Amino acid sequence: MQKQLIECVPNFSEGNDLNIIRKITDEIETVQGVRLIDVDPGKATNRTVVTFVGSPEAVCEAAFKAVKKACEVIDMRKHKGAHPRFGATDVLPLVPVSGITMDEVVIYARDLGKRIGDELNIPVYCYEFAAFEENRKNLANCRAGEYEGLPQKIVSPEWKPDFGPALFTPETAKSGAVAVGARNFLIAYNVNLNTTSVRRANAIAFDIREKGRAKREGNTLTGKILKDSDGNTLYEPGMLKCVKGIGWYIEEYGIAQLSFNLTDITVTSVHQVFEAACERAAARGIRVTGSELIGCIPLKAMLDAGKYFLRKQQRSTGISDDEILKIAIKSLGLDDLAPFNPKKKIIEYLLDEPTEKKLNSLTIKVFTELTASETPAPGGGSISACMGAFGAALATMVANLSAHKRGWDNRWEEFSGWAERGKECYNQLIKLIDDDTNAFNSILKAYNLPKNSDDEKTIRQKEIEQATITAIEVPLKTMKLAFESMKILKVMAETGNPNSVSDAGVGALAARSAVLGAHLNIRINASGCTNKDFINKVLSEAKEIEAQTIGLEKEILEIVEPKIQA
Repeated sequence: MQKQLIECVPNFSEGNDLNIIRKITDEIETVQGVRLIDVDPGKATNRTVVTFVGSPEAVCEAAFKAVKKACEVIDMRKHKGAHPRFGATDVLPLVPVSGITMDEVVIYARDLGKRIGDELNIPVYCYEFAAFEENRKNLANCRAGEYEGLPQKIVSPEWKPDFGPALFTPETAKSGAVAVGARNFLIAYNVNLNTTSVRRANAIAFDIREKGRAKREGNTLTGKILKDSDGNTLYEPGMLKCVKGIGWYIEEYGIAQLSFNLTDITVTSVHQVFEAACERAAARGIRVTGSELIGCIPLKAMLDAGKYFLRKQQRSTGISDDEILKIAIKSLGLDDLAPFNPKKKIIEYLLDEPTEKKLNSLTIKVFTELTASETPAPGGGSISACMGAFGAALATMVANLSAHKRGWDNRWEEFSGWAERGKECYNQLIKLIDDDTNAFNSILKAYNLPKNSDDEKTIRQKEIEQATITAIEVPLKTMKLAFESMKILKVMAETGNPNSVSDAGVGALAARSAVLGAHLNIRINASGCTNKDFINKVLSEAKEIEAQTIGLEKEILEIVEPKIQA
């Protein structure tokens, strides 16, 4: 299962006193499982935008502590700034990054809002996807009247806070209110042009952005701007939804850029904006030379871009993430103005555990030597997962070679699909190399817990039982994934590139060994588990997977043998 990650981007009403800002961010960094990514203070706005990412529970805890500290160190009665605001923590949006749905994030946002209201006595308005009422979805509505209008706002029935006090007490006067929301990921993205003309850059941006350009009477360039009965300018909508944009000149680089904000990348992606920019620029005799990402981006957005350009080239998308990212970076020209380092720009990579702590990051030589050492782990479970990963990787290799085979151009999508399935298998199996060793180490840790009292004995036994169950579940996953890869291997042996049929055969041997090896690990760990219903179910399932695997291996080798006979 993909790890759940969310982003939090709170805006605090202080942008000048770095000591105050540091006190707030220090609170965020006390929470384990959270990574502080960016702190951006603004003097004119007297406002600081902070970005941090982590697991949902950790992010919500860090957000709560930050709000608590902000209402201690910021006094809204003294606040002045150019940006609209109504609280010490003005807005507190939660944003899904990976492994989590918006509906789930909404629940976290509302729970966080309730906790802030109940425990800190701060009025809370829920906005965007977390809003309880339609008229509260728009942040501008929630913040209308700003801090100065808050005394009247919170006591009015139509604007009673969703959580917290509906009275303007001295405590509320100091803290103000906070808008807690759930919204989609926002990306700041610039497209580079081979022109210095801001006017032409603006024209391209207006073509693309959702708002479009002002409607004019007669001539679209010089005609009188049309307005509605209330005097508001009328607009001709642009090409792409959820996109804001303008053109500007960057003196540092001596070029004009299209500066975009993508407010919902589930509606309009980075690569869609890039392609639209290329098309509209070309229509004006201008060329896009590359692009620039401001801040960070979710991994999925970059992989989606890479896969889009691979499909344009009629190439398999079942290649490694690193290779897909290379295609995305080059196709979008993200290295046009400066080197683009995925490790510093992709959120999931910023949070990644250091590779030196992972078995699956070792060289084959070091991993083999570590396995051969006197330590009991890595052992048979990790090796089974490793063999399974090799088997699935061979399935993927045959699929990729088939997708790229001369004369088979009409079948690239067929084999690309198989390659993606194989890639998913080996990615999960690679992770299980570490998971199996970690599960074994957890058993050892549980057995080393103190047992001097009845309470300690109870806790120790509970920890041993849970660790043992995990140590059984991990090799069961190995069995299932390795068996899944054998289904792909059979198709590759039957219909894949005939020059690689022996690779499909070797893959089947590796996958079968992974299944049988993982089964041995389940059986030896089962003796230490007291949950007999769980054990009986797992042993029955594992026995069936092994039997099917042996049968499937036989079928694959029967396909392979006639094709490799001299």
